[in-house]
Amino acid sequence: MTFREAVAEVLREEMRRDSRIFLLGEDIVDYGGTYGVTRGFAEEFGEKRVKDTPIAESVIIGAAVGAAMGGLRPVAELMNINFAMQAMDQIVNSAAKVRYMFGGQAAAPVVIRTAGGSGVQLAATHSQNFEVYFAHMPGLMVAIPATPRDAKGLLTTCMRGEDPALFVEHAALYGTRGEVPEGEFMIPLGQAEVKREGTDLTLISYSRMLLLVMEAASHLAKEGIEAEVVD
Repeated sequence: MTFREAVAEVLREEMRRDSRIFLLGEDIVDYGGTYGVTRGFAEEFGEKRVKDTPIAESVIIGAAVGAAMGGLRPVAELMNINFAMQAMDQIVNSAAKVRYMFGGQAAAPVVIRTAGGSGVQLAATHSQNFEVYFAHMPGLMVAIPATPRDAKGLLTTCMRGEDPALFVEHAALYGTRGEVPEGEFMIPLGQAEVKREGTDLTLISYSRMLLLVMEAASHLAKEGIEAEVVD
């Protein structure tokens, strides 16, 4: 299964499971978003649950936060993580702080899906990695999978959680393939995972770079150096 298919599978299964979940974002109805992840969703779930939005990231996230506080479970898609800067106030001062400002009596369980990463021949303003900015924001969960398996497990966890989550999909990973568990599968947030055992040194990475690190570890093994790889 490809990375793209794994993300689409989770969205589809969770929408079938929970009628409160709906999608909103730019060009997601006809085109399935920039990378075609939600293509065909409008036909299955209807345009009440798959909504096109204006090109206004602050509006997308603001509407999603309000819907989440009202009892729905929105999944908002931003075309690129660089555009999240246009919605910084809504993400940082609204979504991430709702639980604290209301003393735990309210929450904003919104999932923000966005593409990130560089190396895919996009402009400078589309090739920055802002996930570290958001990882420093209390109240906001950040997940950045490297494989189709991890995409399924982490996205399912984000969609079933009660806290807002930023789910970053590296643009160069959509076509990559890997084994994906059948049925319900969740990966806890906030826990590292050892992808390769080794005793000589430890290599730490995430997202697409993890795949390159795994390749590097294989080359080192041919030289008699066993590297541990941590995601």
